[in-house]
Amino acid sequence: MAASDRTLEDHKAWIAQVSESALEPDLPICDPHHHLWLDNGHTGWPYTLADFHDDTSAGHNIVRSIFLECHAEYLADGPEHLRSVGEVAFIADLAEQSANSGKTEIAGIIGNADLGLGRGVEEVLAALDQAGRGRFRGVRYTTAADDHPPLSMYDNAPMDSSAFLDGLRTVGELGYTFDAMVYHPQLPLLAAAARACPDTPIVIDHLGGFLGTGPYKDRRDEILSFWYDAMAELAALPNTFLKTGGIGMPMMGYRWDKQATPATSEDLAEVWAEPIQRVIELFGPHRCMFESNSPVDQRGAGYVVLWNAYKRIAAGYSPDEKRLLFHDTAATAYRVPLAGSE
Repeated sequence: MAASDRTLEDHKAWIAQVSESALEPDLPICDPHHHLWLDNGHTGWPYTLADFHDDTSAGHNIVRSIFLECHAEYLADGPEHLRSVGEVAFIADLAEQSANSGKTEIAGIIGNADLGLGRGVEEVLAALDQAGRGRFRGVRYTTAADDHPPLSMYDNAPMDSSAFLDGLRTVGELGYTFDAMVYHPQLPLLAAAARACPDTPIVIDHLGGFLGTGPYKDRRDEILSFWYDAMAELAALPNTFLKTGGIGMPMMGYRWDKQATPATSEDLAEVWAEPIQRVIELFGPHRCMFESNSPVDQRGAGYVVLWNAYKRIAAGYSPDEKRLLFHDTAATAYRVPLAGSE
C-alpha cells in the first residue's frame, strides 16, 4: 500500500481546506476500524492516540472504537509467529489510557495471527488474549493478493488451504472474530471459507475491496457486477458481517487525494451511495457497520467529512437501522457494550 507523497504538514493544510460541522452529532458511533502507529505506517506519517482523539472529538459522537492490526510495534525478537503480540500489548496500554481520558475508548483490539499455522494458531491466540488484557476480540490475517506490484500485500496461506481453514475454525471455536481483508477477485474464495467454517464470525473489511487502479482502472461497471454477485453469495451466509467503508483508499480508484481540494461529504456520498446501499440491502443493517478506516481513508477526506458522508448515505434509514449501522452491529460483532447499556 503506497504512502502519500505529501508531508504531514502539507497534508494537514490540504485537508483543512474543507471544514464541515458534524451531521446528527448525537448519534452514537462505534468506529469499528481504525489504526494507530508511531512510525510512518500506511500513510507516510504517524497516527497516535492523541491524533485519533483529535479526530473523534471534532463533532461526531464516537463513543467507542475497535483497533485493527496494522503491523505496528511488533516484538523485535522471539519466535516469528508470536511477534504480533507486541502490537496488541502496545494497543492495550493505549486502550487503558483512552478509558481514563474522557474521550473515545478503544473497546476492542483485533490483532494479527498466522492462520497458516492451522490448529497451532491457538498458541498465538492465547498470547494475544493475554496481551490484550480483556480487550482482545479476534484477528485479521490479510489475504488480499494481486500481481500488480502496488497492490501487493503480505505472503499468506491461501484461503482454500487446509491449514488456513483449520486456523479459521480455531478462531471461531475459541470465541473470536475473524476480519477478512481481500480484494474483489478473492471474494468467492472467502465465501467458500466462510461456508466451510460456519461457527466463525467473519467481518468483511472495506466493502469487499473492489479495485480501481492498475489493471482494474476504467473497468468499474464490469468489476462492480462481479463484486455484487460475490457479495450476494457472502450475504447468504449468516456468519458474515460487512464493513461499509474503507473505499477512500487510492487502490479503490477514487483518487480524492489527487484533487486540488479534498472531497466534501456530498462528493463522497454521491459516488459511494449506490454500492453501499446495494450491499446494505443484501446483508441488512443488522450485519453492516460504517467504518472510518482512519487514518488511511483520510488520504482523501477529513474524519468529520467521512462520517458526514455515511450519514448522508444513511439518511433514508429508520432511527433503529441507523443505530445498527453506526453502533450496534459493530458492538455485536466485536462483543463490546451496546450504546446506553453501560
